[in-house]
Amino acid sequence: MSNQAVDAKPLDRHECRACGYIYEPTKGDGKSQVPAGTLFEELPARWRCPICGVPKSQFTNIGVSGAPSGFKENLNYGLGVNRLTPGQKNILIFGALALGVLFFLSLYGLQ
Repeated sequence: MSNQAVDAKPLDRHECRACGYIYEPTKGDGKSQVPAGTLFEELPARWRCPICGVPKSQFTNIGVSGAPSGFKENLNYGLGVNRLTPGQKNILIFGALALGVLFFLSLYGLQ
């Protein structure tokens, strides 16, 4: 039997609409002495953005780190590409580009 607690709620990140600061629950907020693991909803009502000072109401939920980008209802479209994380999309794009360059360079070997 495992004694580890299962996190039922994902640690969603929230972005400040004014300055772009991203509150990450896994890191907390050292300036306001908010410990790591504190959900955005659990922050005190008086908590403000550590960069520009706007209140919590000016933050938007941007989801968990590394999650597929876009609206959840659109993730089933696009031949499965919409479900890829940003890192996986980068590998797909730059891998295809490198393969194309390799094929192009291989044309010089033809006689």
